[in-house]
Amino acid sequence: MLNFHDLKLNNKEPVYIQIALYVKRQILLKRAATGDKLPSRRELAAQLNVNPNTVQKAFRLMEEEGYVHTSGNQGSIIYVDSAIAASIEEELTRQMVREFIASAKEIDLSFKKVIDLISDLWEQD
Repeated sequence: MLNFHDLKLNNKEPVYIQIALYVKRQILLKRAATGDKLPSRRELAAQLNVNPNTVQKAFRLMEEEGYVHTSGNQGSIIYVDSAIAASIEEELTRQMVREFIASAKEIDLSFKKVIDLISDLWEQD
């Protein structure tokens, strides 16, 4: 079962989005895969100390995006095929790069400086 114990909620974005993004990150990091079960909505709401309706909204979003399937009394499971995996990787990578660019622009780093730094650090690690 997918574990949500290390999910730290913030006040910057809606909780249901944070829950969905957490599941996507777990998929991207290969900590969650097709067939992995999710806690029930009530269990997750209690674990995160949030309203069950918020968790329901997160599950609805994940189902609409296709990486969570729910079937009656079987509960909800992760579902990832190559297209979903590629979509999640693209979305999360773009989000990370956008945040980095915004931070770099905020301190007036030039494009060249950023590229040079990335090139140097890429080779070191």
